[in-house]
Amino acid sequence: MMHQVTFAEAEYNLKRRKTRREKFLSQMNALIPWRRLEARIAPCYPRGKRGREPYPLKVMLRIHCMQLFYNLSDPAMEDALYEIESMRNFAGLTLNGPIPDETTILNFRHLLESNQLGTTLFEEINKYLAENGMVLREGTIVDATIISAPSSTKNKKKERDPEMHQ
Repeated sequence: MMHQVTFAEAEYNLKRRKTRREKFLSQMNALIPWRRLEARIAPCYPRGKRGREPYPLKVMLRIHCMQLFYNLSDPAMEDALYEIESMRNFAGLTLNGPIPDETTILNFRHLLESNQLGTTLFEEINKYLAENGMVLREGTIVDATIISAPSSTKNKKKERDPEMHQ
């Protein structure tokens, strides 16, 4: 099924330079044996016979791998999927389609853990990369928050401010 390209996606497709993240995700896309990993998870993945239709296994596996690559929590992964076009592309998602929320991401991780697949998959990915002369190290995307706070508990007269306490 073809989807309508959003303005953000059109703008993204016109940019000239590939970022380090795009290059890395492109390498991972080419190197990781996705079908082999999907085949290991498929027997325990929900088929959608009851309740709402699950996201495709391919999408959830790629999201899980990005969490491992960048050391992201479930809420941070959800935010990244909304904010970072290259990560959406890697997962096979678009802005005008549904994007998994943090609970869906958490449930997939729990599914892997309850079936003893999480560690197995990561080890298999690392083994496959090592066979191709590569090593995967854990990475991070820094998440910063600015908080307004005075630099001292003393007021302008250099006396302890009675309203400032720990």
